[in-house]
Amino acid sequence: MTEKKKNIAILGSTGSIGKQALEVIRANPDKFEVFALTANNNIDLLIEQACEFQPNVVAIANEIHYIQLKQALADQQIKVFAGIDAISQIVEMDPVDLVLTAMVGYAGLKPTIQAIKAKKTIALTNKETLVVAGEIIQELAIRNKTAILPVDSEHSAIFQCLTGEGDNAIEKVILTASGGPFRNKTIDELKNVTSRQALKHPNWDMGAKVTIDSASMMNKGFEVIEARWLFGLNPAQIDVVVHPQSIIHSMVQFADGSVKAQLGMPDMRLPIQYAFSYPDRIKSDFPRVDFMKYNELTFEKPDIKRFRNLALAYQAMEKGGNMPCILNAANEIVVASFLKDETGFLEMSDIIETVMQKATFIKKPTYEDYVMTDAHVRELTLKEIKN
Repeated sequence: MTEKKKNIAILGSTGSIGKQALEVIRANPDKFEVFALTANNNIDLLIEQACEFQPNVVAIANEIHYIQLKQALADQQIKVFAGIDAISQIVEMDPVDLVLTAMVGYAGLKPTIQAIKAKKTIALTNKETLVVAGEIIQELAIRNKTAILPVDSEHSAIFQCLTGEGDNAIEKVILTASGGPFRNKTIDELKNVTSRQALKHPNWDMGAKVTIDSASMMNKGFEVIEARWLFGLNPAQIDVVVHPQSIIHSMVQFADGSVKAQLGMPDMRLPIQYAFSYPDRIKSDFPRVDFMKYNELTFEKPDIKRFRNLALAYQAMEKGGNMPCILNAANEIVVASFLKDETGFLEMSDIIETVMQKATFIKKPTYEDYVMTDAHVRELTLKEIKN
């Protein structure tokens, strides 16, 4: 009996994660099928991907590009849509087995919610979804009995360490961080770093926004918040260590003191493939760890005086309510400003902290509260940048 192929909808197919997901599918055509591809603005690459993978549906979030996309695919048997609402509807379609949420930032929240309501398995790489609205997402997933499979290398590592452990109590999880390109720079040196320097990550190939977040350690802060919701932890159970080699992707310490770690080369295709094939492991040609080359694995305590974003993320998590949403919205705006070299590297943390103090706090937010908070904080952050 031929095994049924898994129909996958990729939200954000033209980004770094989306492109690597398509590599996994290209290498396993007998196991995975592309049902839908979506992108925000990269119309040329989306057209190229659609022509190669022949999905049932494609959608472009920015409706300005709809006519060009429609015309380019006119001779293909592919349905073409535009707008964020269309993307949210695509994930509900019956043939979809798994939704990879590879959209960057807050934009991934609404489609993820719709996919969960439609009882689709979620391969989650859009960490902002859980940062912004972790409580709502967790409740929805439980109510709809929807599996959320983490794709971030750190959370995938924890997930893999927990597989087979049943109800064994977790004492804590230990997220590893590379330290980014500025790990050894002083505060005085960090005042003058540029976006070009920040985009040169030593180990990982990621999109611009995530790479800046990694350099500022906001990415690790987001992962701490994400881990809370994914694995039902409290803040005191989540540690971060700087591990420059990026070979150990994260660890779990159990109640008996035993520690399990997941190791691998820094290659996002591995956690993507694991989420696609779970609970099975399928053969790959990904690079293997050569322990003769990596015969020294080192660990350092993160410096939250130089990289204050990590401390701000812990503060937001402990405060709860809509504070993580405030943190995320402010960060998206300051990162966009830093990428244009309009805001300094250290200034980003100053502005985020100020916005966290000024924004309206809501202890028990609804989905509508998150939408309102996000819009309000973006305006507030822009004003702070101009001041």
